[in-house]
Amino acid sequence: MATDKKYSVAGVSTLAGKTKIRFANDTMRIKILAKNGHTDVELVELPSEMTKAEIVQHLKSIGFGAGNAAVEAAIAYTEKKNPAAVKAPAKKASAKAADAVAV
Repeated sequence: MATDKKYSVAGVSTLAGKTKIRFANDTMRIKILAKNGHTDVELVELPSEMTKAEIVQHLKSIGFGAGNAAVEAAIAYTEKKNPAAVKAPAKKASAKAADAVAV
């Protein structure tokens, strides 16, 4: 389920052989993940606060985890679970409304 919550730090970690994307608002999250047994922890500061969908696009644009199949799979999974918000197309004014304005 997509959410509107924004984060300033994102990256990946592996726990029990499973690599996942991690979202946080402080780089100190690294200590907590390491304390809880996570390995291969790699977090990056984001240029601005972003939603999960925006973070996925940003990580892909900077080539984060390129060549690492586990990281690429985690990014793809998160992208599937958090689709980017699609704006509704603007409605065209009806011909009657356009005529009313022109008069």
